[in-house]
Amino acid sequence: MRLRLAFAPWLAAALLSIATVAHADDYPNRPIRVITTSSAGGISDIFMRALGEELHKSLGQPLIVENRPGGAGNIGARACTEAPPDGYTICIINADNAAYNQYLFKNLPYDPENLKPIVNLFHLIQVLVVNSDLGVKSVDELVALSKKKPGTLNYLTASLPLVVYMESLKRDKGADWVRVPFKGGGEAVNAILSGTTPIGLIGLGNVSSQITAGKMTALVLTNNIRTPQLPNVPIFTDIGYNGPPSETWYGLFAPPGTPKEIIDKLNREITKVVANKEFQERHILVRGLVPAVGTPEKFAAEIKAVRAVAGQVVKDSGMEPQ
Repeated sequence: MRLRLAFAPWLAAALLSIATVAHADDYPNRPIRVITTSSAGGISDIFMRALGEELHKSLGQPLIVENRPGGAGNIGARACTEAPPDGYTICIINADNAAYNQYLFKNLPYDPENLKPIVNLFHLIQVLVVNSDLGVKSVDELVALSKKKPGTLNYLTASLPLVVYMESLKRDKGADWVRVPFKGGGEAVNAILSGTTPIGLIGLGNVSSQITAGKMTALVLTNNIRTPQLPNVPIFTDIGYNGPPSETWYGLFAPPGTPKEIIDKLNREITKVVANKEFQERHILVRGLVPAVGTPEKFAAEIKAVRAVAGQVVKDSGMEPQ
């Protein structure tokens, strides 16, 4: 009896391992839900739907996008961490949700370190734009206008390092503007176009058509990545800014406890799609994005590096935990 009991845990573990592998081989056999923290029309929403179409071909199952905007991304991230760890719920979230929000909220409703990295998808080329009706063509002109119209200019951005940039300009150059909440890419574009929030630091893919149409003016590329789409727009270092990095990425995550075999399978299939040159041209490069796929381990290391500096970035932003 004692001998049987001694081997029982090992037998259970072996059976569990066999069951997990078998489950991964059969995966997926029903639709996969993808939670996105953006509203409909946001860059991650649009990208995920395009990626889902291609993955449907290789996985044999559709990916159903579920928008959970609001709460600085915490609503969607929490839903992801609380979902069953069976591979049928994954989420696309950005660096703020994965690294920064833990320093911004006193009672974060999820533990970001419990999220299981699947793959980093892309970096955004971010751009500081203004409603063209403001009539400014450079950052210095925008600063000067804000001084002439104190308390009347609002800005929005989804990237915390960019809050640091705007607040440092406000402090160092005497600019006068106010940050307003960022709810999602589609809503942000409408706010800039309407003039209710005439300044935006936002992903190029969200506003490239408005820039081309002359409805918005691009002042600077804010994460020091040049693009042939805006060859005459300077980058941060061109105008003398050497503050914290302002890269923003979006990646795919799974709930805690999701089997590694499933995560690896998703990573392989997604990497194949994103590495395809035609897909990159149609859905990544044209939208002002930079491909960032790699292994789950590489993505985990990138997140760890971001978290190492995130606390200081939040402190420098002057933002107090809510």
